[in-house]
Amino acid sequence: MEKLKKRIVQDGSIIDNRLLKVDNFLNQQIDTALIMHMGREFAARFADVQADRILTIESSGIAVAMATSAAMGNIPFVFARKKKSILMEDDVYTADIYSYTKEETYTASVNKAYIPAGEKILIMDDFLASGAAALGLASIVETAGSVVAGVGIVIEKTFQPGRAALEEKGYRVESLARIAAFVNNKPVLVE
Repeated sequence: MEKLKKRIVQDGSIIDNRLLKVDNFLNQQIDTALIMHMGREFAARFADVQADRILTIESSGIAVAMATSAAMGNIPFVFARKKKSILMEDDVYTADIYSYTKEETYTASVNKAYIPAGEKILIMDDFLASGAAALGLASIVETAGSVVAGVGIVIEKTFQPGRAALEEKGYRVESLARIAAFVNNKPVLVE
């Protein structure tokens, strides 16, 4: 997706040739026009799967999941919480997920009522590096008795093992922008 790639190069910053910071348009400050465009792109890429629901993780996946939901006819979307709220019931699906950027493991939780059995669920996330987040969400989907319809990723780091880990499990992965490497704190995009 050319608009996204342009924003990554123009507005993203690389930290220690390791981390891509895009909080000025994707993670903290949201470029709504770009997010809505991403939603339409994901809807087009996954039009053949006829997903029933979208699942993401708070907070960076929420905006793109909402935009994709709207573009797919307002199918329901739900997000996994990284920390359990006192308002959250005990009847939840959980998965332990290691966060590459925070360098810690957290337990993602989703109320069981929001992930019914027998559905085709599309997983969405902002980044794909190790695949831990998407694999954790996939385990929640499968524990619930539903199937993973696909995995939509905004930015994929192709030099990390995430895609291989997901494809090894049989999951279809669609990424809007793919980064082959960071060189001198600049992204090298896959064309």
